[in-house]
Amino acid sequence: MRDARLLAVWCPDWPVVAACTATGTSQHVPVAVLDGNEIVSTSAVARAEGIRRAMRKRMAESMCPELVTFEHDPQRDARFFEPVAAAVEELAPGIEVVQPGLVAVPARGPVGYFKSAEQAAERIVDHIAAQTNVEAQVGVADSLFAATKAAHRNVIVPPNRTAEFLRPLGVHELDAPELVDLLRRLGLKTLGAFADVPENAVASRFGGPATRQHRLARGLPERPLDKRRPAPELAVAETFDDPVDRIDSAAFAAKILSERLHENLANRGLACTRLGIHARTENDEELHRVWRAAEPLTPRGIADRVRWQLDGWLTRERLTSGIRTLTLEPVEVVNGTALQLGLWGHDDERAVRALLHVQGLLGPDGVLTPVLDGGRGPREQVRLAPWGDERVPLRNPDHPWPGRLTRAPATLADDPAELRDAAGDEVGVTGRLELTARPKSLVVKGKTQEVTAWAGPWPVDERWWAPDPHRAARIQVQTPDQAFLLIRRDQRWFLEGVYD
Repeated sequence: MRDARLLAVWCPDWPVVAACTATGTSQHVPVAVLDGNEIVSTSAVARAEGIRRAMRKRMAESMCPELVTFEHDPQRDARFFEPVAAAVEELAPGIEVVQPGLVAVPARGPVGYFKSAEQAAERIVDHIAAQTNVEAQVGVADSLFAATKAAHRNVIVPPNRTAEFLRPLGVHELDAPELVDLLRRLGLKTLGAFADVPENAVASRFGGPATRQHRLARGLPERPLDKRRPAPELAVAETFDDPVDRIDSAAFAAKILSERLHENLANRGLACTRLGIHARTENDEELHRVWRAAEPLTPRGIADRVRWQLDGWLTRERLTSGIRTLTLEPVEVVNGTALQLGLWGHDDERAVRALLHVQGLLGPDGVLTPVLDGGRGPREQVRLAPWGDERVPLRNPDHPWPGRLTRAPATLADDPAELRDAAGDEVGVTGRLELTARPKSLVVKGKTQEVTAWAGPWPVDERWWAPDPHRAARIQVQTPDQAFLLIRRDQRWFLEGVYD
């Protein structure tokens, strides 16, 4: 059993730091990192200008015209974080990378060696600064979640005081937006208030994922510590004929080996939560790193971490030769059902194992699940994500998007259509958003149907600021048998969906 007390090392605003390091941009100017059109990380200078996470790019640039933006790149973040992880490991062996910018290590080793947690934190921060010129903060607590929150505040939490430390923090500290919104509406605004709810009530009212968040709020590890010890035969290894010394070769090797590891685990109904990555170069240099994940790793999650780590080693380690042998070892495993709960309304272990097996055969994109997304059109409101990946909307589905359909069609389409009046002439849309005539017939795929009722048109006016704005109009039409959603763009009608 691992020592529960953990020391976390956190580098503030790491995506910004990595992007600035990669491009030579000064961190003394307002900088933001974007994922799509949404800000995911900002520099301190940008925050002073009012720029915040989750803000849209257009609004941020209107508030701060001199804002420098970069696209989110997890591989870049991991590549530039490897020297920081190596610097921490020089003073605290046995580190685990939680994500680029955050590592954890059992506190007993460094605290015992440096005589106190405060001295250990000071030495680690100074060593990182000397070796990499990067600012870091350290936190110590009785769980990874609490240690991370302590590192955000540069705090050493005394033993057995973790729950007390967490109590006044807001529920927004939990990485579960839907649950946080629900808790706030219920009046549970702090972690302490949430922790006071009985565990059985949380499980019955909110379900399994909320139970894990409840454990975090109470200062407990995200999972019980008595995990099974993975069997040695679960590990997978590959010896390459030609040593891997390029990033593209490393990415291919990571994908192939990750799929093998996932299939090994899936065949036993298991999933990995702590991944060991071992490499040996042609000159017998040994490299090793452990990645820790809060949720069980999907095939893509495994491949991403292996690729990031290989990129960091090949780019930053100045190896004298290419990688000859690569080994992936599941350091900690859980039941494969943890990958996704609530399938068809209940946890069906056989179905989960079957889907894991299908993913192992076809790859992560072989099994997809719908995610409700934001936007106006039906295609924007539903996105397919690989089964097991985090089902997080790219846009806020609850945002009152102007012109958004309140009821999306059951079947999506994109077929040419004709909407005609009683004389057989095409029905169009005027600049005042009025139909040029009363619709009488609809022609789709050569089949003509009588139009008995219609609603609309409604404008679709998007990207009005861009050189190529998207302007269209939608209309719903009813025939004796079905209802259809049509969109008019480029002076033509298209069938966009069919209602049940």
